[in-house]
Amino acid sequence: MPSRLSSTDPAIARQVERQMRNWELASTQRVTETLPSQSTSLVEDFICVSRQVGADGRRVAKALGNRLGWPVFDREILDVMAGDDTVRRQIYASMDGRDLSWWEEALRSLMQSEFVRNDYFRKLSETLLSLTRQSHCILVGRGADLVLPTEVGFRARLVAPIAIREKRLADIHCLTSNEARQYLKRVEVERRRFFHNHFGVDLEDPTRYDMTINLDRFSCDDAAGLILQARALRAA
Repeated sequence: MPSRLSSTDPAIARQVERQMRNWELASTQRVTETLPSQSTSLVEDFICVSRQVGADGRRVAKALGNRLGWPVFDREILDVMAGDDTVRRQIYASMDGRDLSWWEEALRSLMQSEFVRNDYFRKLSETLLSLTRQSHCILVGRGADLVLPTEVGFRARLVAPIAIREKRLADIHCLTSNEARQYLKRVEVERRRFFHNHFGVDLEDPTRYDMTINLDRFSCDDAAGLILQARALRAA
């Protein structure tokens, strides 16, 4: 599912630049750390936020990023990074030989899957592996939880009743109720196709996640707090 956005979009370009500055700061902080001599399967800790169409995953991700001081890479930003060769080269340039060796092996394993891998998916996977190799981060959408190593990170799913999601989409995109309903159905079909074609999984499979939160029952800030509490409990 290729991006409909471009790095020439001023608003998205500014977001990418801001996130890259955050990433560069995090990367700089790693310079003085002593890394294991063998890091063939390690990435930095991350949180993947998956959400139903219309559920407010961005606000939850932003709250998580603010509390942890981690950069947030949402769907639009990941799409631009995956589609912009200059941005990807900037990320790759900071990787040393050990990073690149791990990156190449991880990417090779992904591409050997039985499912069709198009050029967009390859670039998206390259970007996700590069970012998490170098920096703690929050990742929103794009099946990041399925690309990255299962033994690392925390994976949360955000859901909400369809009426709430339709209303939010109507407000965001200035749609009528019927238009919002049709929009939601169309995007859900696209997402299901994307996950089936690239991962061979059911989009709604709850076993992919460490926890699922109903945003009709909890505010976005509360949801962020619950994710951090569950993450701490699992690590204990």
